[in-house]
Amino acid sequence: MANFTAADVKRLREQTGAGMMDCKNALDEAGGDLEAAVELLRLKGAKDVNKRATRTAGNGLVAAELDGTSAGVLVDLNCETDFVAKTDLFQQVAGQIAKAAVDARAADRLTLLATEVRPGTTVEQLIDETGASLKEKLELGRYTRFEGGYVASYLHRSDAALPPTLGVLVQIDQDKAEVAKDLAQQVAAMRPLYTRREDVPADVVEKERRIAEQITRDEGKPEQAIPKIVEGRLNAYFKDVVLTEQAFVKDQKTTINKVLAQNGVSVTGFARFQIGQA
Repeated sequence: MANFTAADVKRLREQTGAGMMDCKNALDEAGGDLEAAVELLRLKGAKDVNKRATRTAGNGLVAAELDGTSAGVLVDLNCETDFVAKTDLFQQVAGQIAKAAVDARAADRLTLLATEVRPGTTVEQLIDETGASLKEKLELGRYTRFEGGYVASYLHRSDAALPPTLGVLVQIDQDKAEVAKDLAQQVAAMRPLYTRREDVPADVVEKERRIAEQITRDEGKPEQAIPKIVEGRLNAYFKDVVLTEQAFVKDQKTTINKVLAQNGVSVTGFARFQIGQA
């Protein structure tokens, strides 16, 4: 006869986040000793983590958390299946991690993993515990933090049944909420790689120039026309990958540079995370 009650099972579940049957089995093995059952579940969880380590966590969600309007974070939490991504527990944990990142002002991903999300439990430990409870590999993906000026976020659901799988964080130099919102949606839709032309690395520019020149020569263009054609193709590349040079999604006749100038705003930076994309 079991020497524990349903209340003991409930307490163990609340303390560890493990499934009901796992809690019952642990209490059975521990002879009703709650502390021993907790230890057994932790050992089991550690073994399960090792088993899950080689699996691919290709699903998940993107979470954002703002600290007023002058700071914010963007977090990418990954899991194996969209079934787990839809669970309340997974989404709650993502929110806890984002909140902990803001509160601790975590500078980078490694710092965030070591940040306490509650007394005695780091973000990394919380992820491992939740993975054991959900029986999937969970991992913290990308992370970024902006502070200063005006910071805004935008989250997009590709499926109403799933949590947001695309998130954007934008930083501008002034408190202009509507401009920040437009920029965040621009980044989400048009996928720029750089904020300004000067942010494009020199080796990337040189590579694009070489490609443009080779294509132009292969087309048999007159030698004297090649430099101008190459510059035109390079400018087209910038219009595709540089945020400030893109056409505004709300008005294709206007560039983002013009939108910023009309509002007297400068964009400091942006981040764009999408589940399943690097």
